[in-house]
Amino acid sequence: MDYRVAFADQDWAPAFEGTARAKHVSRGGKTFRLLELTPASTHLDWCEAGHAGLVVEGEIEIEFDEAGPVRFAAGDALMIPDGAADRHRPRALSERALLFLIEDEKAN
Repeated sequence: MDYRVAFADQDWAPAFEGTARAKHVSRGGKTFRLLELTPASTHLDWCEAGHAGLVVEGEIEIEFDEAGPVRFAAGDALMIPDGAADRHRPRALSERALLFLIEDEKAN
């Protein structure tokens, strides 16, 4: 069993419009994702997938369709449930924001 998730061994891939990029490792029905955002990253569509994770570096704002914007800084954890009621889209408030996310494989 490989207990280590080695992001250093993974290549960056485009995540969505703009400069967003991500590294993915899937194991045991979960996807471990390192997501990098910049202010030029644009998530045009509302995301309805659930996410749990940690802001590793920088600051982001997640706009929730119903609840409005919520800011997260380095060290803040986030827990967003699946579904339309919590649909959301992120944007970086700092020059670079890095998030570590754990999601169900279907979320990607």
